[in-house]
Amino acid sequence: MTTTVQDNPSSSRFEITVDGELAGYVDYRKDGTEYALPHTRIFTDFEGRGLGGQLISGALAEIASRGGSVLPFCPFVPKVIRDNPEFLDLVPEDQRSTFGL
Repeated sequence: MTTTVQDNPSSSRFEITVDGELAGYVDYRKDGTEYALPHTRIFTDFEGRGLGGQLISGALAEIASRGGSVLPFCPFVPKVIRDNPEFLDLVPEDQRSTFGL
């Protein structure tokens, strides 16, 4: 099984594919270098494989490589950040308590 996370800027979302098939996405709203992440979706046929965590980790890594920051409005994103504290610095310090971080 080959999974890939990539940005689809025309749809304002990061997408995860499994063997070339779209398995899910996380929407974003971009303002400068700040990414608000309001919604994550993994399609039913792909649930239960840990793809949500892979998707969010991949999206956060890409945002970090761009020097961006994150507002994790989707409730799943702060969970991934808590499980992967290397991403905590992406959330502005003055916003962390808003998201339980």
